[in-house]
Amino acid sequence: MARFNRKGVTKILFAETIVDAGYMPTSAEVTGATDYSRQIAAVDGFTLENQMIETPDMASTFVSKIGGDDSAADSSITFYEDNTLDDIETDLAKGTTGFIIICRKGKTAGAAGMDVFPVTVSSNSAAITLDNEAAKIVVAFAITDRPLLNATVPTGP
Repeated sequence: MARFNRKGVTKILFAETIVDAGYMPTSAEVTGATDYSRQIAAVDGFTLENQMIETPDMASTFVSKIGGDDSAADSSITFYEDNTLDDIETDLAKGTTGFIIICRKGKTAGAAGMDVFPVTVSSNSAAITLDNEAAKIVVAFAITDRPLLNATVPTGP
């Protein structure tokens, strides 16, 4: 098993539309999506979580559990703020809907590990600090439906 560093490999894109009801993008939709990878400072969330259900019974003092409802973790992307352009502020303004496409093993056609999250931007706020660091913007996303996980980057049109 070959290990790898996500930096330089993983690509994070935003697509305004994906036609497929199961969220599998076409090659054209992936190519047409905005690649924000070079502007990203941090990523939080973009995972599924399960709310386990406790199932105690009278036969044992051990409390077993079964799988319950799935939900998406609170998710956000921290971007570096540009001092002349405002593409993050306008393209990902509060209320914007679309799809975060995470190509974990690269964006090459046929690569495994593509996740697609249907999202609505819930906030877009500058992170103001006096620390000695680059200016940043935090964009929070509401994941609006069950994502497509571990798909293959499309190869055809």
